[in-house]
Amino acid sequence: VYFSNKYQEKRTLKNKRFTHTTYLCVENSRIFLLVPSIMSNMLNPDAIFSNNEMSLSDIEIYGFDYDYTLVFYSKHLHTLIFNAARDLLINEHRYPSEIRKYDYDPNFAIRGLHYDVHRALLMKIDAFHYIQLGTVYRGLSVVPDEEVIAMYDGSHVPLEQMSDFYGKSSQGNTMKQFMDIFSLPEMTLLSCVNEYFLKNNIDYEPVHLYKDVKDSIRDVHIKGIMYRKYICYAEQTRAVLAKLADHGKKMFLITNSPSSFVDKGMKFIVGKDWRDLFDVVIVQADKPNFFNDKRRPFRKVNERGVLLWDRIHKLQKGQIYKQGNLYEFLKLTGWRGSKVLYFGDHIYSDLADLTLKHGWRTGAIIPELRSEIKIMNTEKYIQTMTWLQTLTGLLEHMQVHRDPDSQIILEEWKKERKEMREMNRNFFNAQFGSLFRTDENPTYFLRRLSRFADIYMASLSCLLNYEPDYTFYPRRTPLQHELPGWSDQLYTGTFRIPFLPETVQIK
Repeated sequence: VYFSNKYQEKRTLKNKRFTHTTYLCVENSRIFLLVPSIMSNMLNPDAIFSNNEMSLSDIEIYGFDYDYTLVFYSKHLHTLIFNAARDLLINEHRYPSEIRKYDYDPNFAIRGLHYDVHRALLMKIDAFHYIQLGTVYRGLSVVPDEEVIAMYDGSHVPLEQMSDFYGKSSQGNTMKQFMDIFSLPEMTLLSCVNEYFLKNNIDYEPVHLYKDVKDSIRDVHIKGIMYRKYICYAEQTRAVLAKLADHGKKMFLITNSPSSFVDKGMKFIVGKDWRDLFDVVIVQADKPNFFNDKRRPFRKVNERGVLLWDRIHKLQKGQIYKQGNLYEFLKLTGWRGSKVLYFGDHIYSDLADLTLKHGWRTGAIIPELRSEIKIMNTEKYIQTMTWLQTLTGLLEHMQVHRDPDSQIILEEWKKERKEMREMNRNFFNAQFGSLFRTDENPTYFLRRLSRFADIYMASLSCLLNYEPDYTFYPRRTPLQHELPGWSDQLYTGTFRIPFLPETVQIK
């Protein structure tokens, strides 16, 4: 019936003068019929999403990062880090004391943004290296699109200017990508200090500012100004570890955090006997170097936190080891390949080398996923997205009409589409929008997530909703040259509306 109607509609349009009102009324009525169907098929914020088929029955060993994987922190911690790093800039790097007037804004930045170190610009880039116009910030102010296009000779960032494999600005790369959750206060502090210099017409070197802020954020971590009062979701982490232990799974921990910090946090989450749950515990691993540098041996840490000098011939359960490297780890444990599933929040430092070089299965922890899915499930978002995609379809199909009246209408639609895009961005973040999408394309962040993570989820607690032999199947999404399946529903092929699939039933 649908295809028959579309055929008749096209014939009518060929034989009849194209009018805005007639066609729009037809599409508008379809949208109102469509929204309830989408609303009844919402995404589950506590589901696990698959990029690659993987069965948990094949997994014998589970590995974890610490920060934002086993342990989550309240948002107040970011305020603490921001304030401490800001004070370090003033007290140790001699920055103007007036920057103390800037407070941390948790709603300013999102993860995955790129920072042009030499131009002092914070921006969002898509999977194809294109800057999303309207998301380029100098300080706390958006840079006009015309200025961005003039600076970059368009909106494309060449590969040689992008960050290196680990998202860093090095070896001539001018872009740094902020990938971990601790980078949120760093981006905000950078923007605030930039804003102060610009507002006061102070000449400064952007490279020095970037390095000073980076060092100040690092020193906050090293000096350990973080306390267990900021830890959240301890009970859920404890439940996940207990479930895996009950099913006879081996577990290990590899983290860049220091021994004393991890010990205090895990005692709070699990209890004094937390080390009995893990077959291997490695601290201050210096990931991603841990996965590549074969030269660094393991060192045992005794109960008082003292490093021992004896050679390590075996990684013993209940003990803590420092540094080392993955090659020695594999040699001492015999754990290899697809039997191992490692979870982390940093796509580069935690997951990239493991999946590309060592064949481990990987799981990304993306806390922002839960809040974004809740937004996507709202009726207002669904209506906005449905209408936005309909406008896109109208523009695609009606651009062949060259008469003046039609061209006026098409320009009106383009203007409305631009407004709807901005509205859609504001659902997630007023400055930068969604972590996962630009206006149409996946973000650079999502491109890396799709490449380096077999599965991804909002938190480890999502594992509690699945049996230990559950198999994750990625959804087959039609390529641009493929016909959509019937499950994609009526409009997918025509207007590419992102319909929400059925989700796992939470137990």
